[in-house]
Order: sequence, then C-alpha cells, then structure tokens
Amino acid sequence: MAHATTQDRAAGAILGAFIGDALGLGPHWYYNLDELRRDYGDWITGYTSPRPGRYHEGMAAGQLSQAGLILKMLLQSVVERGDYDEADFCRRMDDELFPRLDGTPMSGPGGYTSQSIREAWRRRVQQGLPWSQTGGHADTTEAIERSLVLAVRYAREPHRLADAIARNTHLTQTDELIVSLTVAYGAVLGLLVQGEKLDAQLSGKLMRLVKSGDLPFHAVTTGQLQAPRRGEAEPSHAGRFASPDALLTPSYIARAAADPDIRIEPAWKVSLVYGMPCAAYHVLPAVYYLAARFHDDFESAVLHAVNGGGQNEARAMLAGALVGAQCGLSGIPGRFLDGLEDTVELQQLARSLAAQLA
Repeated sequence: MAHATTQDRAAGAILGAFIGDALGLGPHWYYNLDELRRDYGDWITGYTSPRPGRYHEGMAAGQLSQAGLILKMLLQSVVERGDYDEADFCRRMDDELFPRLDGTPMSGPGGYTSQSIREAWRRRVQQGLPWSQTGGHADTTEAIERSLVLAVRYAREPHRLADAIARNTHLTQTDELIVSLTVAYGAVLGLLVQGEKLDAQLSGKLMRLVKSGDLPFHAVTTGQLQAPRRGEAEPSHAGRFASPDALLTPSYIARAAADPDIRIEPAWKVSLVYGMPCAAYHVLPAVYYLAARFHDDFESAVLHAVNGGGQNEARAMLAGALVGAQCGLSGIPGRFLDGLEDTVELQQLARSLAAQLA
C-alpha cells in the first residue's frame, strides 16, 4: 500500500504473524473439514477457543500457541540485544521454555509442543548435548515461524539475513532442504519489508542476490534462467544450498494467483490443492498463494488460511507475516489487534524491532 513505510511494513509482518498464530489456535489441525464446520460454523471470522479434547485444550481465544510464544522470545532477544545474539536466545530457551516441557506432544506452554522442539529438548535436557548438536530432521515450518523475526531485522542486509536464519534453523532442524526453504521464505519476507511485491518479478530479484553472493544458493544459469555460457566454470558449491528452486517457487505461485485462467475458489481450498499436512513443502505453496492473491487484504489472507483446516495455524502465521509486510501494520484491521492477548506489549516489541531498521 502506498502509505506503508518500511517501519510500518516491518511491524506489520511481526503482528501479522502473531495474529495468524492466534487465529489458528482454536481450529488447529482439523483434517476433517466437516468436523471443522460442525464445531466452528461455515466461516471462522476471528479468534476462537479450542474445543475440549483437541489441540491446545484449555487455551482461550486470542492467545498464542507455543510457536507464537517462541516467536515472542526471539523477538524480545533481538529487540533487547539489538542484533541476533544466538547465545542469548538459547539461554532463554534453556531458562524459560525447556523447564516447562516434558517431552510429550500435548503439554507445555501453548498446549502443544511441536516435533522439532521435542527433539531439541531431548537432546539438550535428557542427553545434555550442546546447542550445536540439538537439531533434528523434522520437515516442518517451526524454524520459519520464529526466524521471520530475523528476516525483518535484516531485511536490508540479505547476507546477514541468510546467515542468521540458517544458524537459528540449525538449532532445531538440520535437513538442508528445510534450511533452504526457511532461508528462502526469510529472503522473500525481507524484500516485502523493503517494499517489493510478491509477484512474478520477485524471484528474479532474489536471483540477482544469488548472483551477487548475498544469498547462499547454488545456480549455474545466467540472466533469466538462461543456459550457462559454454566453457564457463561452475560456481562453487561451498557454503551454498544445492539449488535456487526455493527462491523461484514464490513467483511461480504468484503468477498462478494472478492468472485469470487459474482459479482456486473459494481461496481456502488452497489447502486441498497443496495439501493440509505440516511439512514445509505443503504449507509454503499455500502461504505464497494466499499472500500473493490477497497482498493488500490482510483479513482475507488470514481467514482463508484458517478456514482451510489442517496445519492452518502455520499457514495463517506465515501468510499473515507476508501480507502484514505488504499492507503494513496500518493496513491490519483493528479488530485483530484488539482481540490479541498482550496486544500492547506485542505492538511495542514489533515497533521496537522496526525501529532497528532505520
């Protein structure tokens, strides 16, 4: 939106993520859409409480899941330290989160503990391993859900963005494909905070950052994905992800969202097109689709994300960040801010982070 400044977009990305997380708390992980409609009606319009016997039982409408609480933890660390201080974040995890876990899924702050966090807890608490050895092989989006703070903080410094996100991801997830998808999402969010659009041209801008050495993705093509020049040496693989495809996906999805011959109606059915499960390769295409289609309509993006069922909490959280970055905090409807628990504190933290970009 024309009136959104860089700081407004940065704060919008953070609040968009918190709002998406809280919106998904009540209707989280319904894989039977008939059951979802039975419990919450034909269309979820705002914050809801979880039903007895389901995920996050005992939580209240507008509260954050554990993913949101960890996002807040990293946000507080970066705001207070001024930069990503890995030792400080790990200390907070050791002191504030891990003592409240028991290694089982249906426990811990937020009413549920995800696979990657459970695995890190076992390695760190039960086995006494250092943080350099706590990462597991979960193929989910937990690292993206917290490291979006780093994407916002280093939106103008893509090399630092990629380094910080990769290091933070490795604390809980070490699969290189998941790390590359996580860094790619962060790179997309960073460009949106700077004012770029999630459109068919965005991936070209990301590829220019690859060619300049700012993003650590391996690529042999030239120009607009043209053939490499005959006789030219292949770029080094050292320190680089195997391919740039994670950076190309967003623009392909955005092109489909804008193509009048390709329609997903209603848009919440994007969860059926790309898949309702938790793996990043299901969640991210749906996120990019909703964030491109509803780039200036925060409410539509997050509500279609939530109403699609399945891993709707992550879908809404990550789409909320991307659309929040495009429309700015000023473009987020007030009712979503008003109904969010601890909204004043969260807005202050988001604005403090945004001020670090100045």
